[in-house]
Amino acid sequence: MSFRIAVVQPICHRPGVDENNVADAVATVAAAAAHGAHFVCFPETYPGPWRMPATFDPTAAMVEAASKHGVHVVFGTLEPIDETAATAYNLICMAYPDGRAPARYRRTHPNGPWIYTGGTAWEFQYVPGDEFPVFDTVHGKVGLAMCSEVYMPEVTRALALRGAELIFMPAGKDKKTLWATWRTLIWARAIENLALVVTTQNLFDHGERGLAMVAAPEEIMFESTAAGMTVVDVDLARLRYLRSTRDDVGSSDNCATKQGLLGPQWQRPELYDLIHPRRVREAAE
Repeated sequence: MSFRIAVVQPICHRPGVDENNVADAVATVAAAAAHGAHFVCFPETYPGPWRMPATFDPTAAMVEAASKHGVHVVFGTLEPIDETAATAYNLICMAYPDGRAPARYRRTHPNGPWIYTGGTAWEFQYVPGDEFPVFDTVHGKVGLAMCSEVYMPEVTRALALRGAELIFMPAGKDKKTLWATWRTLIWARAIENLALVVTTQNLFDHGERGLAMVAAPEEIMFESTAAGMTVVDVDLARLRYLRSTRDDVGSSDNCATKQGLLGPQWQRPELYDLIHPRRVREAAE
């Protein structure tokens, strides 16, 4: 059964006045719901905050908006750890239509500390998480990831092996010279995991180049470099078919990607420790 994803690439209020993003996000959720959206996807760190100490928390407003309008809302924020040390987890969250506590993913890659300090946007001491949760919805199983984790195929593979069919991978800001490889990898993550992968990013002005996409295993369903909201109709039936069937003679006549990539035809877990051996302590656990 098809459903709709509103992909939002906003003109973002800059750090220092980023609390203004909350009201904009609430209004956008209402507009997306009016267009029949079942999911609304915002960028990393949207509505915010961008910096520690955190001066606001958008979670309650996002949960209320999701419940009021009956949609899932994927959004970005920080989870403070220690204000004195300015440490925080970077979160991608998903608020539910029924108002329950939101799903949360703490960015896991790369190792910390990292580039969330010393620039003009973020300013906090990043601490990586260590879990890959997936979340059931009435439309399918959802995985959450973030930004340049697209360069680490282990992240989306971990989610896919846990059953995620729809992977939201919101990103931060203008990709500059990384744009072409980033775009390629978003689609690659969809192809190799037989999943739908959704991304978008913040724009600080209309002169920046965005990267909003909905990538399916066999096609890029939507992409835009411009600010705005687009509602995309999607269906998981095709990727479920691709996951449940096997690559065979003649498959390329009808399938634009390889089938069964997460199953026993392709997966050989008994070899993977030989590729990248774990330390003795980890192997014993």
